[in-house]
Amino acid sequence: MSSAVSSPARTIRIGSRKSQLALVQTYWVQEQLQKAFPDRTFEVHTMSTQGDKILDVALAKIGDKGLFTKELELGMINNEIDFAVHSLKDLPTRLPEGLMLGCVTERENPADALVVHEKHKDKQLATLPAGAVIGTSSLRRLAQLRHHYPHLSFKDVRGNLNTRLAKLDAGEYDALILAVAGLHRLGMGDRIHQAIPSEVSLHAVGQGALGIECREGDAEVLNVIKALEHTPTAQRCYAERAFLRELEGGCQVPIGVNTEINGDALTLTGLVASLDGQTIIKESITGPATEAERLGTELANQAKQQGAQEILNQITAEMRS
Repeated sequence: MSSAVSSPARTIRIGSRKSQLALVQTYWVQEQLQKAFPDRTFEVHTMSTQGDKILDVALAKIGDKGLFTKELELGMINNEIDFAVHSLKDLPTRLPEGLMLGCVTERENPADALVVHEKHKDKQLATLPAGAVIGTSSLRRLAQLRHHYPHLSFKDVRGNLNTRLAKLDAGEYDALILAVAGLHRLGMGDRIHQAIPSEVSLHAVGQGALGIECREGDAEVLNVIKALEHTPTAQRCYAERAFLRELEGGCQVPIGVNTEINGDALTLTGLVASLDGQTIIKESITGPATEAERLGTELANQAKQQGAQEILNQITAEMRS
């Protein structure tokens, strides 16, 4: 132990995507860790991921396993960075060998948000006129909104938040569906016209939380990042991720979730929808929050018994054709 005390603490290198939201999230993590460990040095290293580079193709068409994470994961495997900060909803449920989800931070509001063009400021989602063009690149949002509002039109939208909002304000869209948490983190909470209730749109797995991915067995880094762990959020997100993993759905399939913790009990609601929104399978389960992953797996199996796998197989076939 004496040699460890005498040598200076190693500099910890944090990996981040270069997008504005990713950097805001990463610098927040750096700031929190610096407060918790004032004697340590934390450096931010940025890199572009495949998902940042391909902006003219719908996410669902690219195939998205690790679309926003692969380059950061290679950085950890090659010992160029020590951990990476992700929007947890972007992190695949199956991680490369040697890497692990080391920490889940306290969740912001995980709801989806309606952001409208100025001319619709007196409208809500339910009162937008027939044919109004809604921008979203998420099949999960698309399927659920088609189910509830078949009179609306939907159009893919890519690019960072500022690019999307500029397209909306220029009149290319009547409204956008974005994440409440992302808008708040970027100081754009004033653009949230309506937080969409979970009865209409169940959120993405992990939405609103940050996931910190690191190397397995790196006890020093794990010990540091655990300072930011928020246990109730982690339990909710582990349940959600187990549900998604068991259904073998990437984040570009119409799978939505909602979780609540009351006392020691966790309630997970999961949804699988067909792309046209015609078929919706929605199931719930309640059990001990300490058994979050088991609950997620059980709920996925319930959904499969109701026909969820057939829906997902059909969507996979459509994507490949």
